[in-house]
Amino acid sequence: MYKMYINGVLFPVTPSKLVIKTKNQNKTINLINESEVNVLKDAGLMEVQIDKLLIPNQRYPFAIYSGTFHRAKYYMDKLTAWKSSGKALTFLFVRKAPNKINFGSTRLKVSIEELQFTEDAGNGMDVEVKLTLKQYKDVGIKKLVRKKKKSSSSSKKTTVTVKKHRASKPIAKSYTVVKGDCLIKIAKSQLNDSSRWKEIYTLNKNVIESTAKKHGRKSSSDGWWIYPGTKLKLPK
Repeated sequence: MYKMYINGVLFPVTPSKLVIKTKNQNKTINLINESEVNVLKDAGLMEVQIDKLLIPNQRYPFAIYSGTFHRAKYYMDKLTAWKSSGKALTFLFVRKAPNKINFGSTRLKVSIEELQFTEDAGNGMDVEVKLTLKQYKDVGIKKLVRKKKKSSSSSKKTTVTVKKHRASKPIAKSYTVVKGDCLIKIAKSQLNDSSRWKEIYTLNKNVIESTAKKHGRKSSSDGWWIYPGTKLKLPK
């Protein structure tokens, strides 16, 4: 069974087709002798394309819900609000076989680049959504401050001061989950690297999974569901 979440919201009908592509940023340069060389650069941002996401206005036996049934307007309002919020979202795609073997999950911080709703007679009362998501990466920016000092002579000298980031705080050995936390947020605040959320999950898998089951879930969906009060060990 495949499941799709955006910002923790489970969409009841998983799209039949999902395209994830990465564009490169390589550059071709012409040399003096008219030959070409390819200058390799880091890969570009990943892009998720969903051409047809069905949002039902009625219950279907094939649809999945994490709790209360919601009509299409609920999901349309969520997507519209996220699109205009100017904030990054968390996209999670979970892949599991009928025998519950985990085929791995895709988790990305994304922004909504394209959002289109279509109401077609062929879909009855249901709404069809076209969605394009683009990977979002946090960046650190250094600020340059120019200071001008007058010398004893008539000439002027310019000093450039670079503000440096303060040294990272020491990494704690453990952390207790509070309301509103997710593993990405914890990895960012405690390890200074949001991409290390998987290390936290692997180190605390038994605790996270058992806690999720105590709260009535079959699993934590690879660490998506964590609960306040859970004490987690932090990797070195």
